[in-house]
Amino acid sequence: MTKHIIVDGSNIATEGRTEPSLAQLDEAVTALMAEYKGAKITVIVDATFGHRIAKKERAEFESAIANNELVAPPAGAVGRGDAFILAIADKANAAILSNDSYQEFHGKYKWLFDEGRLIGGKPVPLVGWVFVERLPVRGPTSRQSVRAGGVIKKQQTASPEASKPMPVPKSPPPNVRMKAQPASKQEPVKQDVEKRSKKKRAKEKKALAKPAVMANDVVPYLEFVEKHPVGTKVKAIVQSYAANGVTVTVGNVAGYVPLRNMATPIPRSARDIFKIGDAVTLTVVGYTPARRSVDLGVPDVVASLIPTSSRAVAKPAVKKSPAAKKAAPVKKAAAVKNPTEKSVKKVAKKVVASKTAAKPVAKAPVKKVAAKKVVAKKAVAKKAPAKKSPVKKAAPKKK
Repeated sequence: MTKHIIVDGSNIATEGRTEPSLAQLDEAVTALMAEYKGAKITVIVDATFGHRIAKKERAEFESAIANNELVAPPAGAVGRGDAFILAIADKANAAILSNDSYQEFHGKYKWLFDEGRLIGGKPVPLVGWVFVERLPVRGPTSRQSVRAGGVIKKQQTASPEASKPMPVPKSPPPNVRMKAQPASKQEPVKQDVEKRSKKKRAKEKKALAKPAVMANDVVPYLEFVEKHPVGTKVKAIVQSYAANGVTVTVGNVAGYVPLRNMATPIPRSARDIFKIGDAVTLTVVGYTPARRSVDLGVPDVVASLIPTSSRAVAKPAVKKSPAAKKAAPVKKAAAVKNPTEKSVKKVAKKVVASKTAAKPVAKAPVKKVAAKKVVAKKAVAKKAPAKKSPVKKAAPKKK
């Protein structure tokens, strides 16, 4: 009884087809497990298998590789998948399910001709997969490998289509200057060029007609922008992970925190910084009106990204006194240019000047009189001693 079977997945998946099918390989392996009950089965595919299958099967292929349901050879392996399959079968003393004969390896692995080491299989309509023991086919490549006593390079034969002559193009290549030809020959070419240009224009119009996906509704977004200028700190709740960041909600407004605004250096994944449902404090970094999005970041990380002008405007707005607010409109009104207002102001200034000039005229004489009185008193005080001095001199003459 066969204890271990190595499945040549690329060969079985391409049996009766031009391109490999993951669904066909799955059917074959399921039938093999039913027929060889209790046997260990290992499925090997070559490195190009994932690129040659249908696009709808690639996701399933990647999950199968991740779960070790399928095994691919290491990158750069000599001989690709065939050498890897034979090396595993030789080490595990296992049989091989394949319709290939491996002629270039006959000189190294002589056990391929032993009974029960090679199994073939084909899907039969209305029956299913049928498996039989087989022997490798010998040919020129096999004889060269046996004479060399090792592995030789596989001789690649050209396909019948490669030996056919090159097809003649029906239309000239694009961006090529055409020689002068009769109008009858130029018309089909012009029609082809016009059709291509119309198709390109239609594609461009469709691309432009697609509306941009908006992150928020208009009213909540405008209210949030009005109440939270750049640099404001807000409390947010983590909702979901994105490709290059995380999506959060601030009340009824959605915001986005990119990886570059989370930490320094930039983390590999947002899962290393935030968890779903966390309540975090973030800083508003900017807005994108075209998508109604709000860009946020960790305060310590985005402190250098916030412009200083936005900080300077926010502080004086709180400290302004009511008197300063009232003075501002007066200055603005004075700056209005109007010839009639200028003439009125000039007349008003003249009237005020005449009134101010009249008041000091009435008060000036009073101040001057007071000044004169003070001077007179001082003069009298000084002249009194001068009168006594001649009296003292006259007394000695009489003696």
